[in-house]
Amino acid sequence: MTATQPLQGRTIMVTGAGYGIGREAALTYARAGATVLLLGRTQEALNDTYDLIEAEQLPQAAVLPFDLESSEETPYQQLAQLIKEHFGHLDGLLLNAGVLGQRTPIDNYHADTWLKVMQINVNGQFLLIKHLLPLLHKAPADASILFTSSSVGRTGRAYWGAYSVSKFATEGLMQVLAQELENTSNIRVNAINPGATRTTMRAAAYPVENPADVTAPSAIMPLYLHLMSPAAIGIHGQSLDAQGDNAFLID
Repeated sequence: MTATQPLQGRTIMVTGAGYGIGREAALTYARAGATVLLLGRTQEALNDTYDLIEAEQLPQAAVLPFDLESSEETPYQQLAQLIKEHFGHLDGLLLNAGVLGQRTPIDNYHADTWLKVMQINVNGQFLLIKHLLPLLHKAPADASILFTSSSVGRTGRAYWGAYSVSKFATEGLMQVLAQELENTSNIRVNAINPGATRTTMRAAAYPVENPADVTAPSAIMPLYLHLMSPAAIGIHGQSLDAQGDNAFLID
């Protein structure tokens, strides 16, 4: 490990690694020396991220197509077993994957869409954590779990429906897990609220917004890297902002 490569020799999984913040985080972690496991639903998008990592001659990544919409526990068990066989352990997990769902009043919200959002944004995260925790416990040094939060997961906002509720649940899951692991583990647990960031989800939520006026994912990566690296030892159970007046300042 060096100052320029604080993640050297580490194995880190990034969910939703095919697009947006997930892709940028995967590149950031690879540039910092990590072997990145690229998990997501769309293999073509994951392959594109893989190719970007290869083009920079960074540590070889692994592509793991996986659908968090699955509510069956077996695929999650198989995923954990696959990682154990090929990598032995995990040093980090960025839970970035998520879906927006509808932006509409509750009385107009489609039940099937609500259930899908909650499965991908909450239940799938739980199942991943449940089965990947043993691999994180095996990390030779420290390990980090990062959840993805949102301002609408701290204060409810009209018409944000299942997405808002799922982010409240994400905050709760992070807090519960952080307390369970406090003083008993080498694993730290935190959440990042990325804020307004130039992604396809943001474009879907704000279709009339000019993307050029929105922060690029690369601009918020210092916090993602800091919290995944040993420099963040001691930061635990926190929900931190990547942007805005309350943005976490890195020394």
